[in-house]
Amino acid sequence: MIKGFHGDVRARNDSAWLLTPYGAVDGRLREEMRRFADEDEVDLAIVGCGAGGSVLMQRLARAGWRVVTFDAGPFWDPEKDWVSDEAGSHHLYWTEPRVVDGETPVPLGSNNSGRGVGGSMIHFAGFTPRFHPSDFATRTLDGVGDDWPIDYLDLRPYYQAIEAELPVAGQDWPWGDPHRYPQSAHPVSGNGEILQRGALACGIETRVGPVAISNGRFGHRAHCIYRGFCLQGCKVNAKASPLITHVPDALAHGAEIRADSMVTRIGVDDRTGLATGVHYVHDGVHRFQRARMVAVAGYSIETPRLLLNSATRRFPDGLGNDHDLVGRYVMVQGAPQTAGRFESEVRMWKGPPPEVSTEQFYETDPGKPWKRGFSIQTVSPLPITWAEHMAGQGHFGADLRRVMSDYPHWACLGALCEFLPLPDNRVTLDEQKDAYGLPVARFTYSMGENDRQLMRAARLTMEDILRGAGAQDLATFERFAHLVGGARMGADETTGVVDATCRTFAVPNLYVTDGSVLPTQGSANPALTIMAIAARAADLLRRGAAAP
Repeated sequence: MIKGFHGDVRARNDSAWLLTPYGAVDGRLREEMRRFADEDEVDLAIVGCGAGGSVLMQRLARAGWRVVTFDAGPFWDPEKDWVSDEAGSHHLYWTEPRVVDGETPVPLGSNNSGRGVGGSMIHFAGFTPRFHPSDFATRTLDGVGDDWPIDYLDLRPYYQAIEAELPVAGQDWPWGDPHRYPQSAHPVSGNGEILQRGALACGIETRVGPVAISNGRFGHRAHCIYRGFCLQGCKVNAKASPLITHVPDALAHGAEIRADSMVTRIGVDDRTGLATGVHYVHDGVHRFQRARMVAVAGYSIETPRLLLNSATRRFPDGLGNDHDLVGRYVMVQGAPQTAGRFESEVRMWKGPPPEVSTEQFYETDPGKPWKRGFSIQTVSPLPITWAEHMAGQGHFGADLRRVMSDYPHWACLGALCEFLPLPDNRVTLDEQKDAYGLPVARFTYSMGENDRQLMRAARLTMEDILRGAGAQDLATFERFAHLVGGARMGADETTGVVDATCRTFAVPNLYVTDGSVLPTQGSANPALTIMAIAARAADLLRRGAAAP
C-alpha cells in the first residue's frame, strides 16, 4: 500500500470511515441529511447518482455548494435490500420501457444500466482500468473515431485520486501510461489461473486486476471474501460503488439525495436561455426544484432522452440539440465471451468475475486490417446467465440439464472490443409513452465492418488462450456491454453537445457529467473514466464559480 495512503484519501473523501462497522451508510447520515425546500434556489441540481453524479455531488458539497441529487430509484440498504441470489437481484437494473432497433439491436437492462443510488456501479463487475493516451486522439493517430478536446494528461491526476478513493487493487500496469495501484493484487482463483496459463502458452502478457475491490480493510469497509456476487450487488461492501465510496462524504458535507424521484424535464427560461431547475415526480406528486445550475448524469440512454424531452420554444428540438447531435454517436463495446471446458473442475464462480486481464491487443496493430483493438479479462457467469448462454448454443431440455451439471468444469473469458462512433447509432424519442406520460427512448444501433473484424479477432484470440490452457470444448456467446456517447464532448457546438469542461454549448449553466460525454470508448470499462471526468468538471466549477 502506498505510503500515506489513508491520510491522503481522508483529506478529500472520508466516505470509507463514515460507514458503519457493518459496511453500510451510517443511518444517521441518511436520517439527518440536510433537506432543501423546492422553493430554495440550490447551487446545483444533479440528475442521477451513479458514477458521474455522485462524484460531482461529493466534490462540490465539500466546496460548500448547496447540492441536491435526484435518482429515479431507491436509496439502497445493502443489508436489507440485497441478497446472495442471482435471480433476486434483478431489481437493481433499469427495466423501464425502451425500444431498440437497427441492424444489430442492443439489449438494454441488466448489462447497461442501473436503478437507484449508486447507479450501474452497484452491479458492475468492479473492473477499473484507465483509458490509454491514444484513446484521446484516435482520429489523429489512426484515422478513425474522433479526437477529444482534452487529452490523457488532463485526466491523469483524477485517475490517481479516484483509484485511491475506491480503492483499486492490482499489479503494476505496463500498458498505456504505466502506473501502480494503491492496493496490491488479490489472489487468483481457478478462472484466473486458466487465463494466466493459456496466455503464457501463447506468449501473451497478463496482469492481475485492476479491480475496485478492497484488498484488506479500508476504513469500515470489509475485505473481499471472494463470494463471486459482484454483478448482483456486493452485500459485503468490499466492492466499490458510489453508494459507499462518495455518497457518505457528500451527505456529511451537506448534500441532499432525493431517491425515488424521477426527473421528467429540465426547466429553462426561454428569455435568458438559462436552466432554472428540474421538474420531477416523487410519490406521484409533480414538483419543481429551483437551482442556479443543473447537471445531468443519467447515462447514455436517459441523458439524451431527458435533453430531448426538455424541449422549449427557444430549444424546439431539445436542449443542446441545435446541431442535431443529442443522442448521436452512442457506442457499445463488443463483449463476446468464450468459454472452455476442462477435465478438472475450475469453479469459475469463486472470486470476483474480473481477476486477470491483458491489454496487449488494445492499440491499433499496423499489420492487421482493422483499427483500434480489444482487451481480454476473466468473466464468471453465474448459473442463470450460464444457462442462458448454453441455451443460446442450442442446448434444451435434458441436454441443457446435462450441460448445466458440467458447469464447474468450465472457464470463461471476455473481451471488450472498441466499436467506433457512428452518427446513425443514436437515441431518439419513440411514440410509446412511459408511466409519466413521456416518450420513451428508441435506441438504434448497427455494427460497422471494423467492429465485426474486432469481434472475430477477439474470439479467435480467446480460443487460442483456452486451447493453450488445455480446454477440450469451446463455446462463444456474442454480446455487447458499456454504453457511452449520446452527448459527447466537442471542440465547438458543431462537433459536440458539451465542451471540454462538460458544460453544454447551448445552455451555459447546464452540464453533463456521465458516460454520454465520451467521444470514443477504448477497450476499457468506462466507470473509472466517468468518475475522473466528473471530478475534473467539479474542480473546474469550484475554481471558476464559487457558491454564493
